[in-house]
Formats: sequence, C-alpha cells, structure tokens
Amino acid sequence: MLIDIIAGARPNFMKIAPIIHAIHKKKNNTLKYRLIHTGQHYDVNMSNDFFEQLEIPLPHVNLGVGSGSQAKQTAQIMIKYEELLLKEPSNLCLVVGDVNSTMACAIVARKLCISIAHVEGGIRSGDWTMPEEINRIVTDSITNYFFTTSKFANDNLKHTGVHDSSIFFVGNTMIDTLLANIEKLKKPAFWDTFYLKENEYFVLTMHRPSNVDEKTILAENLHTILEGASGMSVIFPVHPRTVKKVFELENLPPNLHCVDPQPYLEFNYLVKNAKAVITDSGGITEEATVMGVPCLTLRNTTERPETIEIGTNELVGSRPSSLLLFFEKIINGKWKKGEIPEKWDGKAGERIVDILVDVLS
Repeated sequence: MLIDIIAGARPNFMKIAPIIHAIHKKKNNTLKYRLIHTGQHYDVNMSNDFFEQLEIPLPHVNLGVGSGSQAKQTAQIMIKYEELLLKEPSNLCLVVGDVNSTMACAIVARKLCISIAHVEGGIRSGDWTMPEEINRIVTDSITNYFFTTSKFANDNLKHTGVHDSSIFFVGNTMIDTLLANIEKLKKPAFWDTFYLKENEYFVLTMHRPSNVDEKTILAENLHTILEGASGMSVIFPVHPRTVKKVFELENLPPNLHCVDPQPYLEFNYLVKNAKAVITDSGGITEEATVMGVPCLTLRNTTERPETIEIGTNELVGSRPSSLLLFFEKIINGKWKKGEIPEKWDGKAGERIVDILVDVLS
C-alpha cells in the first residue's frame, strides 16, 4: 500500500514527521509512503538541516509550485499533483492542516478515486475571512478518514453529518514532534548578543495580513506590545514579507529585536524559556500550552479552543489596546495555570499508522 504524505508549508513537516517515524518503526509493515513537498512555501531556512533536525528524509517529490495568488497556487498544485498520480497512482492521500496544498491535493486525489486521510480534521475557527477555514471545510467535505486532535474537532465533524466510524481521535502530531525534541532544544545564536535570560523576555510572531499588511496597524501592534513588555526584550522572528514594513516604522523602542525565522529547535527553545508568547499563529498556541508558557493570541477567533479552555492561551482580540490588561496579568504573575489536552502525549503518529494499517488491510 502506497501512501502519499503531503506537505506544503514548514509547519506541515512538523506534523508529518511523527507519522513517518511511526511507519519506519512499525513491524511487519505493509505501508510504503511517498513524501511530497508541493513547494507552496519556499523557505530559505528549510535547508537539509531542517530535515535533519526532524529526522525525516528529504521529500521524494517536490512539485515546486512556489508563491502566487490563492487561485494560481491552488491550480498549480492540482495540475502537478494530478500529473504525478496519473503516472504513479497511490492508494491513499494523507494531508495535514489547512494550507492550500491540503485542499488542492485532496481534491485531485478524490477525483481520481483515491481515499483521503486528513490529519487535524474537524478544526474550525468560524471565521470565513481566513483562507485556512475554507481549506478545512472543503477538505473535510471529501475526506474518508479523519484524524482529530480534540473532542471539539470530533463534535464539529459530527455536526456536519460525519459518521463516528470515520472519526479517529488520535491526539496531536505537532506535539509528538515537540515532545520528541524537547531535550534537544538549543539556544539561538543571538541569545548572548541580546543578553537573554529565562523568563525575562517575550517572543512575538505575527504573519496574518490583518495584523501586518497595514503599516498603521502593524505600528500600533508593535508599540502596544513593547509598552506591555515593560522594558523586557521582545524577540520577533519576522516573516520575510513583513521585514520591509517593520524597518520602515519609526521610533520603535529599543527592546524590540527583529531576527530571521528560526530553525525548529532554536525557535522552541525561545518559546520554552519565554515570559510569554504573543502570536497570531494557531500551532504556536498548542506548543506554548504543552510547555506551560502564557500565550496571547492576536485574533478574535481560534480553531484550537482547547488551548484556551484547558491550556495557557487567551484570545486577545484584534484591538491592540486590549493587550495591556493581559500583559499586566503576566507581569504580576496572575496568569492561569494550564493543563495538557487529552492524548497530547507524543503517540498520535503511532495511533495514526496503526489505524491506517487496519483500514487499508
């Protein structure tokens, strides 16, 4: 049985790594896999070292689609993946997350009568302005096997009519990767340059257009965050398309340190030892929850409610002014103590492979 494992963006590789490891470890395994990188995100930092850190092989196939508008990129992925399947079909297409590659490859495979498995199936933000929400809904509408991270996701699927027999609550492969590497995390090169100390700095990530595309909004966000940090350093790994806008801003306080996007082990070292994380990313809220680090999400909605109801995350909203109240809680040591969600135990990849062997046999 040949499984296509699809990855289109850097976080996807963190989600598929435990599945690949579990396939390799499985005894008397009849599963074979083909790792396909669609090339949706070209990341100069995703060198061979990145794959070495995650201990996964380089992709068997790189479709090399590159950047483009939503429609152009999705179309190119579909065209190139269809060409591959027509020449060398697989028995199942496994997609993860909610990027354009997830939806595009699922559509192509399903039209060629190839079954779909969706890792992180069922998560919903309810925000239809997010391209990711469209990708999730479309993918789940044609998926055969749903591998879910929470009971919230299970309920979302059931409410749309998905039968229990197609839903497999397995846990979170992103957390599998984190737990497998937690003892390997290492200081980034700039740690001593910025005189960083444990629990005495903040980590900031922002990439969503609503937060960074307008200079006035970006400036207000940054000024408010830096004010809330009360003089402590704010480490900001800046997305390539945001760098120019940041450096055009004037009068930013000196406690902001802009750095390049970090490798996996270095970035999570920063998160693990931070006073708190400020982010508009969903995946980071999961990692912060497991590491017990306070997390402020710069959004009005989240597709990962378990990180709020159970974990260390809070929704701040889209108004920068509301940030200061949350910073006050952190500075005064009054942040809630989170717990780790059910089945976020490092074994999701193994559960997924065991189920695939069963359903494909």
